[in-house]
Amino acid sequence: TVGKMLEAHSKGKTTDALKNLMNLSPKTATLLVDGQEQVVPIGQVSQGDVFVVRSGDSIPVDGVILEGSCAVDESALTGESIPVDKTVGAKVSAATINRSGYVRCRATRVGKDTTLSQIIKMVSDAAATKAPIAKVADKVSGVFVPVVITLAIITTVVWLLVGKDVGFSLARGISVLVISCPCALGLATPVAIMVGNGKGAGNGILFKTAASLEAAGKTDIIAMDKTGTLTYGKPQVTDLLPAEGISEQVLLQAAFSLEQKSEHPLATAILDYGKKQNMQPEDSQDFTVAPGNGLTATIDGKHIIGGNRAFIAPQADIPQALAQQADALAEQGKTPLYFAADGKLLGIIAVADVMKENAPQVVRELQGMGLEVVMLTGDNHRTAAAIGKQIGVDTVISDVLPQGKEQTIRELAQRGKVAMVGDGINDAPALTRADVGIAIGAGTDVAIDAADVVLMKSDLADIPAAIRLSRRVLTNIHENLFWAFIYNVIGIPLAAGVWIPLFGWQLNPMFGAAAMSLSSFCVVTNALRLNFVDIRSTKHDHKKKHTAAPAQEQSCPDDSCTIKEDTTMSKTISIEGMMCQHCVAHVTKALTEVPGVESVNVSLENKNAVVTGSADDKALTAAVKEAGYKVKKIV
Repeated sequence: TVGKMLEAHSKGKTTDALKNLMNLSPKTATLLVDGQEQVVPIGQVSQGDVFVVRSGDSIPVDGVILEGSCAVDESALTGESIPVDKTVGAKVSAATINRSGYVRCRATRVGKDTTLSQIIKMVSDAAATKAPIAKVADKVSGVFVPVVITLAIITTVVWLLVGKDVGFSLARGISVLVISCPCALGLATPVAIMVGNGKGAGNGILFKTAASLEAAGKTDIIAMDKTGTLTYGKPQVTDLLPAEGISEQVLLQAAFSLEQKSEHPLATAILDYGKKQNMQPEDSQDFTVAPGNGLTATIDGKHIIGGNRAFIAPQADIPQALAQQADALAEQGKTPLYFAADGKLLGIIAVADVMKENAPQVVRELQGMGLEVVMLTGDNHRTAAAIGKQIGVDTVISDVLPQGKEQTIRELAQRGKVAMVGDGINDAPALTRADVGIAIGAGTDVAIDAADVVLMKSDLADIPAAIRLSRRVLTNIHENLFWAFIYNVIGIPLAAGVWIPLFGWQLNPMFGAAAMSLSSFCVVTNALRLNFVDIRSTKHDHKKKHTAAPAQEQSCPDDSCTIKEDTTMSKTISIEGMMCQHCVAHVTKALTEVPGVESVNVSLENKNAVVTGSADDKALTAAVKEAGYKVKKIV
């Protein structure tokens, strides 16, 4: 009864995820009516209305910019941590945030048609169609109980038929019932799950349901969001490249003083870095922002400019060697910012969303457990590929919007059980769609509510730990079922009196009760052993069937060794016919299954796929064609 109560209590997924998604939408909008600004409830905004958005405000509905420019934080929808510069004609989405600038927009989609509302619907649909995991003990007891009752009746009838009195015959039947009492069977699953949940909680791993604790250990593929999960989700200064004759101190001081009045996250990265160096900003005059390009100001009598290469190049000479270094940084997924004073280049400061230090080690552990690791991100192809290579994932899928992530999880699910790891609002549909959704504790409330497993410490190392714990719990449940049945296998024939004619062995019902209690004791004691499991140790990791070959393999198990790369080639396949992330998932799956392919990175933006491995062009072309697309060329 207690076991049934625990199971009923743990069933179902919370509906708070939907409530939190709905709360993201702004409650009011500032409309422009007859030249006057008027604040109205969001429900009064109609398609075609003109609304204004100031710096720091949330964008109320989907629209298009009519006037002005701004930097929009779209992390709620795309997962991209760096705001996107937008000018006249650009589209904006509800629930994104204007970080700097003032814009007037025309509403294009309102109410249930907005991108945010579509995400809400997706989470709701996924939650409604997700099937619960069947309990092993329920299946067994569905057969075991009626079989035992039948055996008890048969035992009683047989002894009556052979001439024994009613008391003797009933004693044999009752003995069968008593020794077979399914107490241990009822405890086998819930006790192991309770102990496993407690073990997880003690290590900062929260399994929301018994189903999620069981399902995590059955995972074949683990899809991981990049921004905020594999990376910190916040831009940081990574490199300082001063020009010849310029010190790092001079370069950083100029950049620190120039960016002081900027609200852009890239500026925040430089300011944070400067503050760590105990720098003090110099006063600036004539501060000007060139949206999407850079900044200018007069500092200490010098005309200081900073921004991208296109903005700086006409005003200062950029040495070829420095430009090549900047290109190399860009290839690594970093954003190079150029700074100059009075027409002379001071140098370059690179800013990037830095990956978490233990990300490569965690990925190697997951691959060592036989899991295929896939990185999903809304970032562009170049940034995603660079981060994916550094971390060592098997597959990178870039340019993915929330709808694309959810669809990709659907595609991956056709090849095995999928776990999704994420932290943002944009991950909620994918977290809900996956067999197991794993949320980083420092992420948004929506992601946490939508997930099945929450990593309270936001430590990536808890991902393989959670899977190890789940696997050990599953093994423990199977062991418990063994202890629940072994006494029955031995005791039922004895209780039924099968050995009385041969050896005169007769079981007293009270001894049957003791044996039944002993089986329960063994089950509980075995489950308690889970408290001594080291879920951080890789010693007992074992591989399941691996769905894709890893892109790289380690030449030795510790961090001191270098990565051994096979003598493989990288090929870029230009593909015709890819229209959406559904297409990307199809092509990724087709190419991954080609013998000799080690890693696949499909880009919808560039309409190509970068494949490493030893597969020949003919096999690659055939795979793309079979998926329903056309290969234009392979280089």
